[in-house]
Amino acid sequence: MAYLPRRWRVLLVLNFVAFIGFLTFWTKCNTRIPNGSDMDFETSEKREWENMFVVQEPRMIQEGLMNRIRELEDVVYHQLHGLSAPLGLVEGKNGPGLTGGPVHLSPEEDSIAKIVKENYGYNAYLSDKISLDRTIPDFRPTKCKNMTYPKDLPQISIIFIFYNERLSVLLRSVHTAINHTPPQLLKEIVLVDDSSDDEQLKEPLETYVNKRFPGKVKIVRNQRREGLIRARIEGWKAATGDVTGFFDAHMEFTPYWSEPILARIQENHKRILLPSIDNIMHDTFEAEYYGNSAHGYNWELWCMYMNPPQAWYDAKDETLPIRTPAMIGCSFVVNRLFFGEIGLLDSGMNVYGGENIELGIKVWMCGGSMEVMPCSRVAHIARVKKPYADKDLGIHTRRNALRVAEVWMDEYKATVYMAWNLPMENSGIDIGDVSERVALRNRLQCKSFEWYLNNIYPDLIKYNGTLYYGEVRNTLVQHLCLDQGEKANQKPILHPCHGWSPQMGRYNKNGRLYVGSMGSIGEDTRCLVDNEVSDFPQLIDCNKAKNEQQMSWKFSQNAAIVNKASGRCLEVMEGKIDFGHRLILRTCTGQTWYFKNEVKL
Repeated sequence: MAYLPRRWRVLLVLNFVAFIGFLTFWTKCNTRIPNGSDMDFETSEKREWENMFVVQEPRMIQEGLMNRIRELEDVVYHQLHGLSAPLGLVEGKNGPGLTGGPVHLSPEEDSIAKIVKENYGYNAYLSDKISLDRTIPDFRPTKCKNMTYPKDLPQISIIFIFYNERLSVLLRSVHTAINHTPPQLLKEIVLVDDSSDDEQLKEPLETYVNKRFPGKVKIVRNQRREGLIRARIEGWKAATGDVTGFFDAHMEFTPYWSEPILARIQENHKRILLPSIDNIMHDTFEAEYYGNSAHGYNWELWCMYMNPPQAWYDAKDETLPIRTPAMIGCSFVVNRLFFGEIGLLDSGMNVYGGENIELGIKVWMCGGSMEVMPCSRVAHIARVKKPYADKDLGIHTRRNALRVAEVWMDEYKATVYMAWNLPMENSGIDIGDVSERVALRNRLQCKSFEWYLNNIYPDLIKYNGTLYYGEVRNTLVQHLCLDQGEKANQKPILHPCHGWSPQMGRYNKNGRLYVGSMGSIGEDTRCLVDNEVSDFPQLIDCNKAKNEQQMSWKFSQNAAIVNKASGRCLEVMEGKIDFGHRLILRTCTGQTWYFKNEVKL
């Protein structure tokens, strides 16, 4: 009964009450107590009740009522739970994994599942066997379970974006959202189909949701593939709730996920709020707790989990909202009108990647805030791969990152170009027209990115003293690049150029020369060092050098690299290692070096 739509529950209850009412009325009207009898009235009434179903008059009315009950039972089974059976799916309190535990297949089934998994990045075969109505564990902090919230909270429209999602996974997202969101708070579910070609996501999906949740689910279908960013904008346009929640279509909701978020938005409509995200394992569909965290990013604008601010730990209350610089992107909730006021997402971006960082930067710089809510929890399937991601995804995410940099990051945009190993001029990437986004920033009178770094994301390492970056080549052997080599060896090498992070060189105004991937949070300490003992250079933690001069180098483009402590030059010589050449420190012979890119602001 708990999983029936509310309309059918009410109908069943009303019919049952009417049936019992009639039987009671009929019994009382037909109860006869013989005159002069000392029979107790209560005993007589009890006997009449027990004999009720064998009384023949009025038999026709009794049969009519019983037929009505049987018809209702047939409707409930065939029209509700029966809807899932033809689709090969399971509803209600049936099937394995009901409480979020791991489910394992037989060896025979597992071989089938592995083939299907390639299309989804998760065990879709197993998902079909798990109930759409399962309830995963409540991972909220204990104190959250005793909290109360106002009754007059705003209504939410929950928006799911899907593209060739497994039907059972999509419907489990819908079922658990409806099951665990109070009916008075759930305005609607909006499903945005980003031009899927899976036939089950067309008429079968539409028929199912219209009969299973009549009037509660809208389906918006894009005529062409728009990508996550623009599809979410279409979902926002279709939503009518006071608040909009944007979610991936492979999530599960837990009880009381909505109340903490809606109460927090009711207090201040300029907050963008993120449920805490637990994991659903891609192979067993086990729900696993993920610790409280904030969401940050690196200079390529790829998101990542990070520790909450120290102030949150100092408060010693794990139910408090966690201030976060940005968001992972799979789920966020925002006041519908406020989202429009701050420009939604950047529709000039393609597919996904970068829009989640832009939203975090924008809301903080333009008068709002972003928080993670430990008392609100949802779970997300951790895919092993994204089958829908085409080969150009890296191009899209890089382009999106540059749009963010040009609009929001002021002089720090150079670091984004540096992270992607791109020249700031003539990068070869057409980022499109950003004039509308620049106008939006001016209209909202937003703060500077420097303010954002200092006040919201101080953990992000600044590289604004960099002069040169990219691959480092010696003019004598230009097919080889300076490379960090094996980190454990602490010895840089020469390696055929490929342009990836092990060959990312950076030279700054303090004379330090770094080789290797750029750090995002925490100390970036991999410095080129001349220890004045060995004839070969080292790559070690900067704080382990004997003195500052050992890791300080004199350099300008197309010139020698000279250590300030020893006066020796970094040069190359022929050898049997390092692809025919090796690095050496020696008296300068006139060899010159150059970096691929130069910072020009």
